[in-house]
Amino acid sequence: MKSSTRVSVVASVVLVLTLAGIVGTLDAIDHLRGGTTFQQVLYIRSPKALKRISLGYTGLIADLYWTRAVQYFGYQHHQHSNDFHLLAPLLEIATQLDPRLLPAYQFGSNFLAPQPPNGAGDTAYAIALTEFGIRNNPENWRLYYGLGFIYYTELKDYAKAAEAFQRGAKVPKAHPFLQILAARMAQHAGEFETARMLWTTTYETSTDKDIQRNAVDHLRALRADEDVTQLEKLVSLYRERAGRLPGSPVDLVKAGLIGGVPLDPTGQPYKFTADGRVEVRDPERILYITKGLPPGVEPPQPKSAPR
Repeated sequence: MKSSTRVSVVASVVLVLTLAGIVGTLDAIDHLRGGTTFQQVLYIRSPKALKRISLGYTGLIADLYWTRAVQYFGYQHHQHSNDFHLLAPLLEIATQLDPRLLPAYQFGSNFLAPQPPNGAGDTAYAIALTEFGIRNNPENWRLYYGLGFIYYTELKDYAKAAEAFQRGAKVPKAHPFLQILAARMAQHAGEFETARMLWTTTYETSTDKDIQRNAVDHLRALRADEDVTQLEKLVSLYRERAGRLPGSPVDLVKAGLIGGVPLDPTGQPYKFTADGRVEVRDPERILYITKGLPPGVEPPQPKSAPR
């Protein structure tokens, strides 16, 4: 056997064994139990080591780790778990192996940033991951948008959000809303209006159905939150004028404070309580709602399908 042939055979065997080991390691994630440790599940933890033994197939291995990151997040989320400790290492390996793996940044930051049970609650790494993506894909304006989105929605850091949107606005062919969003962040203006613009932009610029559905759910919740905020102000105004609380939205209509009975996103009229609060009648049907909830009722969460 020629030397070159022997080398090819050996290299092929090493590659097969490497991939088999990685698949076996990642498959362990499918059988996670409460006591499983990081070392037990993620045996090959070093992107550098994986690069050395991948024989040029880093893209394939990156895809494997990214796929497992998605499955791991989906499984933990479906189990209503607050433990996402494997998520960041899986994403780090996937993106280190393939820095151009855009979905890992765009979806990965959405997995990482929100607080449990909607996400891992790791905003610091979500930001670091997105910045790493920007350094390796500076021409992709959506990454800057995602960075600003994290600063605004999770940290309420308007200055950092404005900076991120401004950086993205300078990218050729960037969405024009980035410049507008940068200005709004700088002014700290229009909380509901700005949030609505963010989610609308997310819906309009994404082709992924899950992201679009998530944006629609947030827009519905924003509408309810804004309605409740405005109605409770009008309830207070009515009380000042009439000396009593309104019994229903009809009283506000009769007083000329509103033009008609407002309906929540499910099509039902808002409920006025005896202590002056405004509630939605069926909060379980409005995901991500933060206002208008009856006392003791937790905001409903999306129901993830099992793998």
